[in-house]
Amino acid sequence: MNIGCHISIRHGFLEAAKTALKLEATAYQYFPKNPRSLTVKQWNAKDAEACARFCRENGIYSIAHSPYPTNLAVDDPGLHTATVQSLRNDLQIAEACGSVGVVVHFGKYKGTDPLQGYKNIIQCLHDVLFDWEGRAKLLIENQAGDGSLMGTTLEELVQIRTLSAFKEHIGFCFDTCHAFASGLWPIGHEGWSQLKDQAVRLGYFDHLLAVHLNDSVYEGGQFRDRHAMIGKGYIGEQRFREFLQTIDGFDLPAILETPVLRGHTHAGEIRLVRQLASN
Repeated sequence: MNIGCHISIRHGFLEAAKTALKLEATAYQYFPKNPRSLTVKQWNAKDAEACARFCRENGIYSIAHSPYPTNLAVDDPGLHTATVQSLRNDLQIAEACGSVGVVVHFGKYKGTDPLQGYKNIIQCLHDVLFDWEGRAKLLIENQAGDGSLMGTTLEELVQIRTLSAFKEHIGFCFDTCHAFASGLWPIGHEGWSQLKDQAVRLGYFDHLLAVHLNDSVYEGGQFRDRHAMIGKGYIGEQRFREFLQTIDGFDLPAILETPVLRGHTHAGEIRLVRQLASN
């Protein structure tokens, strides 16, 4: 497990990787472009290549995160096209930077037929991946259930990947706060043990390629997605210790998306996560 945090690319891809190293992180996440737009970005290929080389030399993992408007379940033809083009752009940037892949939320459907929403997701994945030959993958993230219950179960995530004609280009990103908020991670004493057994049974761990480490401001099962610092929310240090010790042997990036106090960095929280994972 490689621990890090979200880092801005305001000063370029290479500088983001260097910032991760300064924080003693072995992983980081970044938005490959404006996080509030599906606009296709022209990027600096030399900067991306330098970033990939720096990460290889220093043993740093990275993942990109698709912009907020990205919705795999979108119904509107124009938005579908824009979403496909944007995700292709994200994958190309992630590939150039040597990243594991691009995190994308499962998708939300506003129509009356949930089955159509799932069909839209499968079609969108097909249109993004049908001729993709890169190593970077789409990493589907479980959702918190705010606004829609789609994407809140492991069965849904595994089944969507299984039904894709291009499943070899699809992996998963597990978000701890989302899992807790949606009730996927049960509140009780044996909560993580139950979820772990389910993940093993479904083969979910076989395709888990990234993790978002976030505590929760709210109690579990309320479908409210608000992140807290590790150990400062309702998930708590003990639950995180159990979770981290399960995935500690997994060769993947584990990324903090937690708030940072003004004038501080994630360095201390990265050290805390390492401590919880080790004892």
